[in-house]
Amino acid sequence: MKLLVTGGAGFIGSVVTRMLLDAGHRVTVLDDLRTGHRAALAPDATHVDLPVHEAAQVLTPDAGYDAVLHFAALIAAGESMVHPERYWHANTVSSIALIDAVRAARVPRMVFSSTAAVYGNPVELPIPETAVKAPANTYGATKLAVDLVLTSEATAHDLAAVSLRYFNVAGAYLRDGLAIGERHDPETHLIPIALDVAAGRREKLQLFGDDYPTVDGTCVRDYIHVEDLARAHLLALTAAVPGRHRIYNLGNGSGFTNRQVVDVVREVTGHPLPVEIAPRRDGDPAELVASSALARQELGWVPEKPTLADMVGDAWAFYRTHVLGQS
Repeated sequence: MKLLVTGGAGFIGSVVTRMLLDAGHRVTVLDDLRTGHRAALAPDATHVDLPVHEAAQVLTPDAGYDAVLHFAALIAAGESMVHPERYWHANTVSSIALIDAVRAARVPRMVFSSTAAVYGNPVELPIPETAVKAPANTYGATKLAVDLVLTSEATAHDLAAVSLRYFNVAGAYLRDGLAIGERHDPETHLIPIALDVAAGRREKLQLFGDDYPTVDGTCVRDYIHVEDLARAHLLALTAAVPGRHRIYNLGNGSGFTNRQVVDVVREVTGHPLPVEIAPRRDGDPAELVASSALARQELGWVPEKPTLADMVGDAWAFYRTHVLGQS
């Protein structure tokens, strides 16, 4: 198929792009490199340096695209509460412009990288797709808005749409000397920050709260390996049905505590990892784990790298080579 990938210079989008190319598809990456990295661009893909809201310049009626996979977004939940206008424009307004271009160009399929943050503080665990949607931050709200637009678009205009919702993506893509890992600036994700501490680039790791009703008092979070996540997007692409908006949660099924993450980072790196317990952050739920039962049933998706050791091990291999410059 001929495919357009928005945000294909980002962590997840660049890995999906590589897998699409490996599967024999023709891929154009739409990324203005605002938060992406030129080095992550797949050399076999065509790169168009444009923002998402100008996608109509690429998605013309005669361009012949078979599908769009949409990853481009701002993702920092905390920042979204301080600068909500940035998130509504980048995540929702731009996505609506992209969907308008998809309709005008008669592109039949669209896969959207959504988020389990649309559920907010869950009332049931693991979280099913039918759970109440009550985003606790602007980031989740902007993504939910796009999901709602896709539902309307599928119903009114026969679009075959799929949204994939997940929490924390980890690991790295390591193939034949190629390595793609997390490179956020500033970094807000636990595993990359923990690797910084283990490598001596940060003094200590802060864990926010150790008195939650969990097995060790720290928060439980859902993690998924970036390769497993990427495979789910390829499965969603072929499973999309005209006139329907399918939504799937992706998760590891049980989740891991923050202390478990720290212990595995220590084990994998062989370095000490000083930890400081800080007060709880407002709005942090004790446990966030998404059920992937529907994705397993309908997509045939099964995580191949479900353990923390898999994820931290690959992330550390990327970190050593591309951050520390070690062979």
